[in-house]
Amino acid sequence: MSLNATLIGQAIWFLIFIWITMKFVWPPLERAMANRQKQIAEGLEAAERAKKDLDLAGRRAGDIVREAKVASADTVAQAEKRAQQLIEEAKENARNEYEKIVARAQIEFEQEVERARQHLRERLSELAVAGAEKILQKEINPALHAEMLNALKQEL
Repeated sequence: MSLNATLIGQAIWFLIFIWITMKFVWPPLERAMANRQKQIAEGLEAAERAKKDLDLAGRRAGDIVREAKVASADTVAQAEKRAQQLIEEAKENARNEYEKIVARAQIEFEQEVERARQHLRERLSELAVAGAEKILQKEINPALHAEMLNALKQEL
């Protein structure tokens, strides 16, 4: 056999092998590689989206925390303001109650003073009548002289 025939035979078998490989073996390998590239690209995109979502969630969480701090500070300020209002209302109520008690005590005091004056007038008129009776050495009838005694009370 000659080297040329062997070389030509091997070249033909090599071409047939390449054709069979290109026809039956290469297309499934290309599909598998394309699918794998697609899966890898999708995985990278998903990882990138997840990273962006994580960053966005972190920013949202930070915003929510800041809003919660502001809201809690507002709530505390409102509670302190309400407490001050309640204290002021209690002070005002206590002042009003004090003024009412003092006014009632003043009225009662004035009434008691008036009663004491009235009692003293009556007592003084009785003493005046008794003194006049002793002076006149005769009995004065209070029923007959009631008008005169009332006038005397008013003068005193």
